[in-house]
Amino acid sequence: MAAPDPFETVELTDLDRAMLSGDHGEAAAVAMRILVAMAGVYGADRLLDIEGAHIDGCLYHGDSGVDFAELLVAGGARVRVPTTLNVGGLDLLHPEEFAGTAERRVKALRLMECYEAMGCRTIWTCAPYQTTPRPAFGQQIAWAESNAIVFANSVLGARTHRYGDFIDICAAITGRAPAVGFHLAENRRGQVVFDLRSLPHALRAAPWLLPAIGYLVGERCANRVPVLLGLEDADEDGLKALGAAAASAGAVALFHAVGSTPEAPTLEAALGGRDAEEWIEVAAADLRAGLRRLSTVRDAAAPDGVAGSLRIDVVALGSPHFSPREFAELLPIIERHPPAESVEFVVCTNRVSLAHLERGGDLERLRGHGVRVVVDTCVVVAPILRTPSGGVLMTNSGKFAHYAPGNVGFDVVFGSLSECVQSAHAGRLRRDPALWP
Repeated sequence: MAAPDPFETVELTDLDRAMLSGDHGEAAAVAMRILVAMAGVYGADRLLDIEGAHIDGCLYHGDSGVDFAELLVAGGARVRVPTTLNVGGLDLLHPEEFAGTAERRVKALRLMECYEAMGCRTIWTCAPYQTTPRPAFGQQIAWAESNAIVFANSVLGARTHRYGDFIDICAAITGRAPAVGFHLAENRRGQVVFDLRSLPHALRAAPWLLPAIGYLVGERCANRVPVLLGLEDADEDGLKALGAAAASAGAVALFHAVGSTPEAPTLEAALGGRDAEEWIEVAAADLRAGLRRLSTVRDAAAPDGVAGSLRIDVVALGSPHFSPREFAELLPIIERHPPAESVEFVVCTNRVSLAHLERGGDLERLRGHGVRVVVDTCVVVAPILRTPSGGVLMTNSGKFAHYAPGNVGFDVVFGSLSECVQSAHAGRLRRDPALWP
């Protein structure tokens, strides 16, 4: 039996049909055709208006992305809603930071230029939610980039489904998205409770443990909606790190932290008035097991006496992009423990944070200690590192720890921010005994 034709089953407005017929240009027609087809794939029976978009397709992964973007530009594409851009393949402000081939540079730049030509806002960041303006509670948006999706849904209370390359820009050009998934209130209730309340309060308040919590949640939850009990004091950067790790280890696109996130003033509200499908009591041993899984080097999770002989070649921070608050935490530790000359130290951030560093003179202070601050792109997805692959990279990012071995060819060690800096200073892994008793 043939599948239903979405062009007959998906409810379309007069404007939708006008775009389909080419009244608003060839690019809008292409975008609408793709969007309606995807609505059928998702099982949506209608489209809805969106008020903003965030595009991941501006990052160069191959020629198909450039070809599609050029097709849209040739067809007169312009975004209909405020649209921001995720990281690209180059640091446009500091082109010397690129370590790839000349051919890749040309293609990555061409792709970024195409998206700028469509009227997108060139902020080039995976953390658009830490720039302004940012989506309001309940606002319908179409965001791509996994950590941006989970933050928008969870911490801001905006509404977006999971979007990827090509679908994101189609939504931006048409101002429409399939009425499916987390766009709809009935799909946003929590399903799995992670109870952290038995953990020692000092452990629950430690921001460097939140990526481990996120990783545990992603592994155990898959694509269900988790509810976290015991994180009332988590700050925005901590929730950012948690969500990024959860979206990497699993397919988490929305979580509720009772007492912290806007749709979870109470457990009952987070669960939508229903019982939890599963209740998981989280112990300290569970978190430490998660921390161990974030490192690919054997014994990297051991106390300092055991792991202290491990050489560290690279420290990479800023996945998601570092915020001004994170730089304010980093700088005094760097000044006490500057990186050794043998260790490459890179921090990825956005232009808003860069400008903040420049105004206060902090950028030159960091550079004076050998720290490379990279904007517009990310170590995870672009050739930035100068150290040959095959060594050991340390990070405080659960997301980067998950992707680094496959993406950049290094073994990875996960640690707190302080551990990363002190390990870079020593050139050897240094552990905090409070974290690794």
